[in-house]
Amino acid sequence: MPARLLFIDNIRWSIIILVLSMHASDTYSPFGNWYYTDRPPLTLGERIFFATYQNWLQAFFMALLFFVAAYFTPASYERKGAGRYIMDRFIRLVVPTLLYMLVIGPLTEYYIAGSWTGGGGFAHQWLEHLTAGEWVSGSGPMWFCLVLFVFCLFYAGTRLTSVGPRWRDRPVPAPRAIFAFILAMAVATFVVRTFTPSGMSIINIHPGDLPQYALMFAAGTLAGRGRWLEHTMSNATLGIGAGVLAAAGAIWIAIVALAITHPADIERLNGGLNLLSALRCSWEALVCVAMSYMLITIYRRYFNEQGPVARFLADNAFAVYLFHPPVIIACAIVLHQMVLPGPWKAAILTLLAAIATFSLSSLVLRRTPYLRALV
Repeated sequence: MPARLLFIDNIRWSIIILVLSMHASDTYSPFGNWYYTDRPPLTLGERIFFATYQNWLQAFFMALLFFVAAYFTPASYERKGAGRYIMDRFIRLVVPTLLYMLVIGPLTEYYIAGSWTGGGGFAHQWLEHLTAGEWVSGSGPMWFCLVLFVFCLFYAGTRLTSVGPRWRDRPVPAPRAIFAFILAMAVATFVVRTFTPSGMSIINIHPGDLPQYALMFAAGTLAGRGRWLEHTMSNATLGIGAGVLAAAGAIWIAIVALAITHPADIERLNGGLNLLSALRCSWEALVCVAMSYMLITIYRRYFNEQGPVARFLADNAFAVYLFHPPVIIACAIVLHQMVLPGPWKAAILTLLAAIATFSLSSLVLRRTPYLRALV
């Protein structure tokens, strides 16, 4: 079993805080979907800010979470065997997801977001929610755990039908291999988005994002087998990552300029057999791999230790991810009367939600019988 890598724990809780910031941005920006929105008119600058922040974040943060989740997968499978490994993943991933779909999500929609507007009271609407099958698409942010569980099942299936991994240190792939991986991600994403309608969602999962997630999970398992994250990253390769991000930045400026000058073409960026979709898919692949590589390198060098604060954040990160939607919505309702530009309100909402959710996790959730076994 690879040694505990504290910088991986630090990446996890950092991404969870970014999730809070994404949903806080969804509350005030014209982009994205969320249970509760408070969207006053925005200036062009505010719209560009939200578009840039949310698109750059979406391009890498969940994919990186799949990568780090996959890193310890080979060792976990070896230690537990197929049956115990699958059962462990079911308890850790599927059971909390069912809790969210059947309890947390409905309570959030009825009592806090107010998105259940029918009559008959909560119990009546909850039964209708179940019998109509609406609960299946009510995974909320827990879609990540559902997809991760499917990837884990697929990994276990491949291990049952193949020879086990060769446990030996391998160097981090050369730049040529990394660029081939970026190209494969861009092409796979483009192909899927060509044949799936823009905005399509299956069980709260966007098919156009699945190639990125699957490839990053696969890369994570290979990294775990080769112990890539235990190797020192060279300054030269780090420089290449910075160069790739600079190229992605130039592409993004071109995309924003196109959106401003040719608003009728914006929808073509979201999919279909056209060059704009190909450009966006290429941009996302560049950002995904380069940002993931840069963050892993930076955290490994400078954040590979934990004091009391970092340990607290790491211990409570999963509970925050599971329970944050109702807290963010409640905080947003409290901030409704505050008159500030949208980006500022999103920043304040992120801070309030982080304080509230981590406190709730530490003081209540992780001290409650049964719940503490899940979080």
